[in-house]
Amino acid sequence: MENSSGKSPSSDGNKSPRQRVSGSSLVLLAIVVVALIFLLSRSGAGGRNEVPYGVFRAELAQGNVARANVKGMKVFGEFKTAPAVPQGKPGRDGAAERYDEKFVTTLPPQVLDDPSFDEMMLKALGPNYSATEPSDNTGYMLGVYLLVTVLLFGAIWVMFRRTRDQVLGGGLLTGFAKSPARRYEAGETRVTFDDVAGLEGVKHELEEVVEFLKNPAKFRKLGGRVPKGVLLMGPPGTGKTLLGRAVAGEAGVPFFSISGSEFIQMFVGVGASRVRDLFGTAKENAPSILFIDEIDAVGRHRGAGLGGGHDEREQTLNQILSEMDGFTPTESVIVMAATNRPDILDPALLRPGRFDRHITVDRPNFQGRLAIFKVHTRQVPLSEDVDLERLAAGSVGLTGADIRNLVNEAAIWAARHDKERVDMSDFEYARDRVIMGSKREEILTGKEKSMTAYHEAGHALLVWLAPCRDRVHKVSIIPRGRSLGATQLLPEEDRVNISESELHNRLAFLLGGRAAEKLIFNELSAGAEDDLKQATQIARRMVAHWGMSERLGPVAFRAGEEHPFLGKEMAEPREFSEHTARLIDEEIIRILRAAAERAEQILLQNRDKLELLATTLEKEEVLDERQIAQLIGPRAWTSAEGGDRS
Repeated sequence: MENSSGKSPSSDGNKSPRQRVSGSSLVLLAIVVVALIFLLSRSGAGGRNEVPYGVFRAELAQGNVARANVKGMKVFGEFKTAPAVPQGKPGRDGAAERYDEKFVTTLPPQVLDDPSFDEMMLKALGPNYSATEPSDNTGYMLGVYLLVTVLLFGAIWVMFRRTRDQVLGGGLLTGFAKSPARRYEAGETRVTFDDVAGLEGVKHELEEVVEFLKNPAKFRKLGGRVPKGVLLMGPPGTGKTLLGRAVAGEAGVPFFSISGSEFIQMFVGVGASRVRDLFGTAKENAPSILFIDEIDAVGRHRGAGLGGGHDEREQTLNQILSEMDGFTPTESVIVMAATNRPDILDPALLRPGRFDRHITVDRPNFQGRLAIFKVHTRQVPLSEDVDLERLAAGSVGLTGADIRNLVNEAAIWAARHDKERVDMSDFEYARDRVIMGSKREEILTGKEKSMTAYHEAGHALLVWLAPCRDRVHKVSIIPRGRSLGATQLLPEEDRVNISESELHNRLAFLLGGRAAEKLIFNELSAGAEDDLKQATQIARRMVAHWGMSERLGPVAFRAGEEHPFLGKEMAEPREFSEHTARLIDEEIIRILRAAAERAEQILLQNRDKLELLATTLEKEEVLDERQIAQLIGPRAWTSAEGGDRS
């Protein structure tokens, strides 16, 4: 795609006449100001040559003074013949040997009070001598200063106008009201569906939109109406924006992209003005696609929070709703929007006639991840040992953006080690970095290292011995991110559902590290904090959301903290009694205690394997699935709930 809305850097040849005139005016203005300041500094002398008073008296005595006029402390006059400059006294330009014929000299204070001075001047000059009242040049000085001030303010105003025109597009308020949307035209580097991997179902849904933009008469002939809006919902990094650009690239139509937060500005009403400008531009360039990223920034539920009906975001949302209602059936403008919080959008925005299509863009499955790896490794020289299928299987839960980052990290790591190709070890390093974080500098020693080794060995052994559908990929006690160690699990297959028995196995796995510490050291560490958080969350969902408690029965209990808005949370109290809340807590504790006891029992029965695995891990720091099998034998079960455990 090419960004046709961006402006190329300007050169002198590309400047408009107005810009050239403004630049010349500024230069001329600067010259005038400097000249006025120079004249102001020279105004007192009137262009005359300053001579010492002694020289003046000597020339007066010799009759070489033609005329003189006394003004206060100054004597302005003219010599008959320019006198020579005394030895060692430079002239005005440093090279002249004589003074100018016109001169000015300063009288000593005692001369002003001497009446004989006037007699001497009258005797020497006669009618060519005069005395006038000194002028302070107030009017002249005031005029010059006013002129300089006006010129300076004029220069500031010209520069302000030029800056305003360039930044705000011609007017102060007009510039704020203009939409900052970026426009992309179909070109040689356009994005198509071939560049979007792992989202085959979503692409199939969007092919209808492409077909309508290419051939709208085909649908109108049978009374069909294209959806006015398509809402893409999914976690961050799943490719929602890329899908929008791919639709525009496939259809070959202009694509306008803007973020929801860009509608909001410092002035009230700017958001609504920008909406009008954006939709107007899209209509002028129809058929076109208008893409609003992160629409939840302006499309959240009205009336929530404390902003009330006069909130700027609500005005912007109202204008968006009005503009979408204003499309005529013949206007081929499709509004696409992306959000990762569809639950907070206003219902009026989601109703048919506005965003008719709701498409979920979820994290890719195994085949999707494999396709994404193939796309992002097109330009990466790979070693023969790189197994993309293994990488795809070991990257459960990663989005397209995560996989792109993983490939980039692997390439960077290989380049740092001066490799010609990226091999599997580089991808393994990059995956650990993306999933678990960067390796920390500190090294565990002593009892801390031993407890961490037993903690991670307890996690791994619970998966190895329990009936799980996951397999252990790697166990590490190298500090990464915020954890001291980690146990990575790889699922055998992608699953979208989980049974109650698998949840109980998951809880035992989460509490396995804590159980190992208690069994070996008879004390607990703070390293199980994240384990307890996740286990408690799972147990609470089992009881309050999934109806997996015989005591409470098949009931779903909703808590007020789930609502994202302050206003809605204030308006909706908890929907169950204090007695029920106490029962929920009791059931959560019962489930967690049962899982902890089960973990302790399994580890107690296999203490020899736990100690062998932990001592080897303490020595090697990292163990993979093959090494674990060599130590404690093959697994008797296949794997269940995938994930990473620290």
